[in-house]
Amino acid sequence: QVRLVETGGGLVQAGGSLRVSCTASGRTFSNYAMGWFRQAPGKEREFVAAVSWSGGIRIYADSVKGRFTISRDNAKNTVYLQMNSLKPEDTAIFYCAARRVINVSYYRYDYDYWGQGTQVTVSS
Repeated sequence: QVRLVETGGGLVQAGGSLRVSCTASGRTFSNYAMGWFRQAPGKEREFVAAVSWSGGIRIYADSVKGRFTISRDNAKNTVYLQMNSLKPEDTAIFYCAARRVINVSYYRYDYDYWGQGTQVTVSS
């Protein structure tokens, strides 16, 4: 079992930056690919970014490319999502997810463990 805890959400003005973190416990973190998803009110949960076990492969949703950066620190069992140039449409609950393989995926059903989420609100 893997437990994921997200931190770092909050309120930021449009154009600002925020970093959310996800710390894992329970299993060998470096064996897992990690992802970030988000869910806005009334919408489906959607893929944001993912990183392979080594950090060598990173993938992004088109809507965040060039603005968001995913990274991981296996020594700290933590994955990060640095969000720059935030827009009001980025407002959502951001969820961290872990996949029991080393490769990345865009698909939410490929992930095995989920955090409780952290709210990110971008004001205009």
